[in-house]
Amino acid sequence: MANEERELPRKSVVLIVDDEPQIVEFLRMGFSYEGFEVASVMNGFDALAAVNAHRPDIVILDIMLPGLDGMEVAQRIRQAHDTGIIMLTAREDVEDRVEGLDRGADDYITKPFIFKELMARVRAVSRRRGLQIGEVLSFQDITLNRSTRIVTRGGRPIELTPREFELLDFFLQHPRQVLTRNAILSRVWGYHYGGDDNVIEVYIKHLREKLQDTNPPQLLQTIRGVGYTLR
Repeated sequence: MANEERELPRKSVVLIVDDEPQIVEFLRMGFSYEGFEVASVMNGFDALAAVNAHRPDIVILDIMLPGLDGMEVAQRIRQAHDTGIIMLTAREDVEDRVEGLDRGADDYITKPFIFKELMARVRAVSRRRGLQIGEVLSFQDITLNRSTRIVTRGGRPIELTPREFELLDFFLQHPRQVLTRNAILSRVWGYHYGGDDNVIEVYIKHLREKLQDTNPPQLLQTIRGVGYTLR
């Protein structure tokens, strides 16, 4: 393998169980960009069938579902399968969280949420279950460690803000792919972001400066009218 290629983790399977199409689409896009194979259903009974069919490594499970609620789904999944379960719901009551964990969930996150936090929880649950979801990403002489938050280029440490770190993380997951502005906004800023998308240009400029990738940029290239790519 050429030294500029990063070593990919095995492809994990995530099952999204939610009856809100907007949430499903947002999660589908996010997990696809993270390298997962994605399946989705919109009710509890279909969720049980999908677990048997797809054998997912992680289930993202809403509580309020038609047919069979998420609490019952979590309990039935746990009785038959050793898959990671993260409850994703609008409920914030402590009692609901405790019940979800008692029914078999590994973790719990409330809506609205930021995708990078959900992915951090997915990685944590995966580690506890012995799954390998890449913690170290690299391309050419750039290395990013998700656990330690250390970034280097040619062995030289690079100090990044949290947003710059997430932006570089996204590019390193998809080398040579053209990432659209909408995809970058959704993945790095979250689907609730309602500000000016010119913020992307500002952060790309800062990232290029810190990576010493200027005059002209050789790594983070602009694809006019579309977005950006790491090449």
